[in-house]
Amino acid sequence: MPIKPWRATCIQMQSERASQAPDDAAAREVIKRNQARLVGLIEKALASDERPDLVVFPEFGMSGPPLGMQVADWIARACDRIDGWITKPLRDLAKREGIYIAGNMFEAPEEWPGRYFNSSFIIGPEGTVILNYRRVNVAAFPSVHDFMTDYMRVTPMGDVFPVVDTPLGKLCVIACGEITVPEVARCMMLNGAEVILHPTNSRHSVLQEAAKLARVGENMSYMISANVAGAIGFSPDGTHRGGRSHIIDHMGGTLAFREEADETTSVSALIDIEKLRRDRRADIGLANPHLRARYEMYVPYYAAARFYPPDYYLNAPMTHASQCEGAVAIARANMERVGVLQPLAVGAAEPVSTVEL
Repeated sequence: MPIKPWRATCIQMQSERASQAPDDAAAREVIKRNQARLVGLIEKALASDERPDLVVFPEFGMSGPPLGMQVADWIARACDRIDGWITKPLRDLAKREGIYIAGNMFEAPEEWPGRYFNSSFIIGPEGTVILNYRRVNVAAFPSVHDFMTDYMRVTPMGDVFPVVDTPLGKLCVIACGEITVPEVARCMMLNGAEVILHPTNSRHSVLQEAAKLARVGENMSYMISANVAGAIGFSPDGTHRGGRSHIIDHMGGTLAFREEADETTSVSALIDIEKLRRDRRADIGLANPHLRARYEMYVPYYAAARFYPPDYYLNAPMTHASQCEGAVAIARANMERVGVLQPLAVGAAEPVSTVEL
């Protein structure tokens, strides 16, 4: 049965930071206020003349980032099961209104004690979480790559880079800066993804804005990118602001965009999956990345790429993001070995890290 065009809306919302609360009880109240703000904005969008079928809200929208907190402390303060109390108001809303809600939270699953993940999810109109992607490429948080052997042993292949087939089409979620990693979107496209949902919490970056268009072009996919309003999570002093929520069609055309960092539900557009499916079948040369892809040529190069060490925290979880410095040093050495990086001059120091913790 053909899929009728449906509406997607970005929930560009402000959010408080649980990491700045004086204690865990106060942090829980911060999260509750963020939940209420988010639910209110979704309800506002639903009451408008452009009622959405699907909404996307920003990365860290319900908690803000940990801002350097110890892993165990952040788990106690702001993490939860993917189907726990943090997502419950959204699950209830999705079921009540019959919509899809996509976003992001910090997940601490019971099966992986001592670890948390930057997880992106989709809630379906039945009020259940129908997709959960645990981010692989991170700078300041734990990753499933940290204990890849154990994780891959028990995780079905389709759940590593998940895609869900829905009446709206095949959907996936990629958070924030991971949109700059081509392989993530490509793996999801190979699993069938037609729409990339992109909850983000980011300052303006020419590279990241370009990456959004690149991922759309490489995979012939729609993108719904919802950024935070006001200051980004990593900018407590308010210097760096969000805005720039963006909906892009599968040919790179802008359907909706807002530069300003105000709180808004105005970034909204119709998504035409049937047109995407027709266009993906059309032989238009390299403008269609599907029909003429030569993936076999790349396999040996990827097979030989061994840089950032997997299983770095296999036997014991990361306790603080600063521990990643050892893994980064290994990655540098491995890249020097094959000539990707050039050795430093004798006596020169490594560049100062600019990772936001």
